[in-house]
Amino acid sequence: MAGLNWYVLSVISMVLMGAQRFLYKVSAEKGCPTAWTTFSMMATVSTLSGLLYMLRGGSTVDPGFLWLIALINSGSFALATMSHMEALKRVPAAVAYPIIRLNTAVVILFSIIVLGERVTGWQVLGMAVALAVILSLTREVSANTPSSGPSRHGLAFVFVSMLCGAIASVSSKFAALHTSKLGFMALSYFIGTLFAASLAKRPRSEKARKDILWALIIGLTMGVINFFGFYVFLTALSLGPLSVVVTITGMHFVIAVLLSAWIYAEKITLTRALGVVLTIVSVVLLRP
Repeated sequence: MAGLNWYVLSVISMVLMGAQRFLYKVSAEKGCPTAWTTFSMMATVSTLSGLLYMLRGGSTVDPGFLWLIALINSGSFALATMSHMEALKRVPAAVAYPIIRLNTAVVILFSIIVLGERVTGWQVLGMAVALAVILSLTREVSANTPSSGPSRHGLAFVFVSMLCGAIASVSSKFAALHTSKLGFMALSYFIGTLFAASLAKRPRSEKARKDILWALIIGLTMGVINFFGFYVFLTALSLGPLSVVVTITGMHFVIAVLLSAWIYAEKITLTRALGVVLTIVSVVLLRP
């Protein structure tokens, strides 16, 4: 990746993460068990990262810090995912999705206030446009997602998911700066693999076995894409400002929207079309 700056790496990561996100839809269309798909993806990333980590000597500045940051990252990601699912059982999706996606805004504020990152006026405008894209598209998704009525417990899950998602992003920044990227990925995804394995159910029919086979294949593909996408993301974080890198990569779902329209002939609504255009505008504004 020599010669590529953090901005280019962020855009590359956005595209790769978007392609991975699209494969979630492929998995759903095939009727694959979520836990098995996740297990396959996590195991693939952990294995690839671990092998390359050992081939490169397996050295890290502080093993204790590596374990700590990997536990924080994997734990916050798992808690964010579970809280998201629980929130949708109690709170209308029109409320849950936009608030949870505001974790990008939390990361931006943390970067500027705590880390003291400086951003240009154009980049601030780019962040505002990006947040508008995220909120508009997540509201459209939520409009088609059934959910029960609101409750206090549901809102608590919403905010837990939002904050844990932000913690996962911030912990990635510290991992990118202060420890081995490959070691961090191997350990963090290994913990995720164990979590997914605990949720995976054994097949009890021929159809279930076929579904799991597809889940493993799709998960493997997702894992390869995620391996490159997340490594590029960590490299971008080690070189550039957390606030801008997270904003760019956070728009990866637009890639999934475009791929879904192409592969599955999904309708491009006015909101989605506007979201794609504004994403391009935002990425241009966020350049250094």
